Amino acid sequence: MTTVFDKPKSLTDAVFHYCPGCTHGIVHRLVAETIDELGIEGKTIGIAPVGCSVLAYNYFACDMIEASHGRAPAVATGVKRAMPDNIVFTYQGDGDLASIGLCETVSTAARGENVTVIFINNAIYGMTGGQMAPTSLLGQVTQTSPYGRDPKTQGYPIKICELLATLDAPAYLARVTVNNVKNVRNAKKAIKKAFQNQIEGKGFSLVEVVSSCPTNWGMTPQKALEWIDEKMLPQYPLGVYRDKGEE
Repeated sequence: MTTVFDKPKSLTDAVFHYCPGCTHGIVHRLVAETIDELGIEGKTIGIAPVGCSVLAYNYFACDMIEASHGRAPAVATGVKRAMPDNIVFTYQGDGDLASIGLCETVSTAARGENVTVIFINNAIYGMTGGQMAPTSLLGQVTQTSPYGRDPKTQGYPIKICELLATLDAPAYLARVTVNNVKNVRNAKKAIKKAFQNQIEGKGFSLVEVVSSCPTNWGMTPQKALEWIDEKMLPQYPLGVYRDKGEE
C-alpha cells in the first residue's frame, strides 16, 4: 500500500500534552515538515520556552534547549554565534515572547541575528490558567480582566509584527493562522521561508501564528477556530510585514 500521508520524521512518537483543539500541534507539524523537507534535522537546534510548549523538547527530534521564561531569543543568539553553521529556532508563546521576553525579542530582531522565531499568539496565558496576556484583545475576558480588557487601565494589545517592522534589521516578518486548510498551507509557506532565510544567511525571521486556546477561552474547539476569524484577525491582520527578499 502506498503511503500518502505520514508523521514527519522530525517529530518524535511522544503524545502531545496539549488540550483538545489547541493549534500548537498543527504548528509543531508544520515546523517538523519544514525541517524534513529542507534536510536540516541533523544540524537544527530548537529553543523551548516556558509556557504551554515548555515540553517541546519531547516532540521535536532535533537537539533542543530549555530556556528560562522569555530568554529564548537570547539563548538562540548565543547558540547561533557559537555554532553559526547550525540552524537555530525558538518556539514561543505570547506571554513568553511579548511580555517577560519582549526586551530579548526586540534586541535580537534589532541586531538582525540570523535565527528563526516561531511565535504563537493565542491572546492569553495558557499554561498558568488564563490570565491576560500582552496580546489579549480589547474587551477580552480573562482571569485577570474579568470585566474585559480596558485600555484605560490595562493598555492596548501589543502587535509584534507591526512593532518589529519599525526596526531596520529584520529580514522577514509574517503573520499567519492555522484555523482552516488554506491558512495552514499559507502558514507552512511562511515557516519554510523563515527557515530558508536562515540557511541563506539573510538574518532575523519571525512568523507569528494566530492560534486558538479553547480551554482558557471557554469555547469548543470549533467555536475557537471561528473566534479567530471573528475577533482575532480584525485585531491581528494576516500578511507579510517585512520581506527584504522582495524589497
